Amino acid sequence: MSAQSAATALSIASDRVIKDCMGVQKGEEVLIIVDAKSRKIGEALFRSCRDIGAEGMIMEIVERQLNGEEPPQAVAVAMRSAGVVVAPTTKSLSHTDARREASKAGARIATMPGVTLDIMQRTMGSDYARIAGITNRLTGLLNSGSVAHVESPGGTDVTVSIQGRNAHADTGILHAAGSFGNLPAGEAYIAPIEGTGNGTIVVDGAMAGIKELDEPIFAVVRNGVLQELRGGRAARELEEMLEKAQDSGAWNLAELGIGTNENASLSGSLVEVEKVLGTIHFAFGDNMSMGGKVKAPIHVDGAILKPTLAIDGRVIIRDGQILPD
Repeated sequence: MSAQSAATALSIASDRVIKDCMGVQKGEEVLIIVDAKSRKIGEALFRSCRDIGAEGMIMEIVERQLNGEEPPQAVAVAMRSAGVVVAPTTKSLSHTDARREASKAGARIATMPGVTLDIMQRTMGSDYARIAGITNRLTGLLNSGSVAHVESPGGTDVTVSIQGRNAHADTGILHAAGSFGNLPAGEAYIAPIEGTGNGTIVVDGAMAGIKELDEPIFAVVRNGVLQELRGGRAARELEEMLEKAQDSGAWNLAELGIGTNENASLSGSLVEVEKVLGTIHFAFGDNMSMGGKVKAPIHVDGAILKPTLAIDGRVIIRDGQILPD
């Protein structure tokens, strides 16, 4: 792709974020939070705001050490004051008090952890109306279920209780006050009941905070808590991340999610891989943002390829293919 074509593609993707996904209107205040790696994306989002007459503002922060680590207090205050917040930061601000408080204050928020220029250009052209249809159907199935069982060719075999928990639809359409989601979007997700997850999760797609999986990560979970990690360098890196959080909640089995974006690909970036249609991801750490009870300074997701998911014995995904009603 030529430099001119790449610039045009980025402009189109940024317009999709600001106009279509966030529904920004003329005169609205839009806070764009970046770090050194995402300056170009932030600048493109700023131009999209400017072009429609919105008040775009960029705040650059030092890259956080962990996904879920709080931003500086001044940024947290600015988030609560803005009408719209878009955060293409390297580490995720999704599961932070700053984000939760800004949502309570009515800000429409999209976090874009680890997004790259390439991912922006490829995924933000998706048909978000179609994504919403698939996502809402799967969210309904999660909401009506009690027990979820996930298996995969890589060796995943884990069961969790989801009874009574509300699932969430990340559709990419964030027009209502207080709405929150990821971009690129496309997942249905839920917080399993604490203490109920048992089995083995094999992460063979991508792991948040880890650049490349040298080999799959085997995570053994008992009574909802990560007890053992096996694998190569990636498994050791994950263990170091969780230990760095210095919080027992970091080992909590926090999330079960299903990817619903047919334009997402196995790029190696977790923000995209977890959205790939028919993949499943589990997370460890904080789940307060999705209706759970564990607060921790970290939230890390790992994606599973070609999963089979059964809810109360009914298979809804087989070998990575979402089955029709």
